[in-house]
Amino acid sequence: MLALLQTIDLVLNLYTWILIASAVFSWLYAFNVINSSNQFVNAIGRFLYAVTEPVLAPIRRLLPNLGGIDISPIVVLVLIFFLRTFMWTTIAPAVL
Repeated sequence: MLALLQTIDLVLNLYTWILIASAVFSWLYAFNVINSSNQFVNAIGRFLYAVTEPVLAPIRRLLPNLGGIDISPIVVLVLIFFLRTFMWTTIAPAVL
């Protein structure tokens, strides 16, 4: 059971870093810091969008319009933090 909890924790940790990378990438793209016509840059952007959008889109629908500010990644990061903390403080001691 410990291996399962550690694997879930690893996946949540990886997704945290993917969310952060996606947010940074979107800022760099929006401010024209990176070359948007580069195929490698576009491939990274498509990958990050494909991985994060299924989670972020439903949260964006629930949040109010903040005038161009997207706080959905912050909400997802808080939820991931809650899940990881809940998993190690409540579920792990009860199971182990």
